[in-house]
Amino acid sequence: MPLIRDGKIVEDSWVLLDDEAELPAKGDVILSLNRLKKDADTIQTRGGRTGVILENDVDEEDLAAYLPQIDLVALTFPAFTDGRAYSQARQLRTKLGFKGELRATGNVLADQATFLCRVGFDSFEVDNGQSIDVWNKALRSMSVAYQRGYDGEQATRDSNPSSQGKAQPTLA
Repeated sequence: MPLIRDGKIVEDSWVLLDDEAELPAKGDVILSLNRLKKDADTIQTRGGRTGVILENDVDEEDLAAYLPQIDLVALTFPAFTDGRAYSQARQLRTKLGFKGELRATGNVLADQATFLCRVGFDSFEVDNGQSIDVWNKALRSMSVAYQRGYDGEQATRDSNPSSQGKAQPTLA
């Protein structure tokens, strides 16, 4: 699946490992939470970055002890109508202070782009049918938000030319 980061499709260096697969000595790997817990000591000594995929029915607090050694957390959207990963993302960013990459995976739609960014996601695995132009247009589609984002910003993007010179949040 294509990976979107910073408004463009980028190469994905991460490899999702099955729980039974051998842990490579180098490279960027995404592991299940169970595998992360099982191999925590080995993971600290290997070369490469470590990520974890967290199903949306798992309490993000279960990951808290491992966050210092994690570079990426992938949160799953099994259906576009299932928003539990939004709550997980916000908790990881605000309550647990996770500063690494937060990736949305699964049934992720361009319509959700602004909302995903507001809770802290910064990369998105998308279905091949979604164009980057549609995704970027969706990111600019809202100019007002009623709730603060995870970073404390009240406004989302503002496409109004009369607001030039005012600080604008960015997808980073």
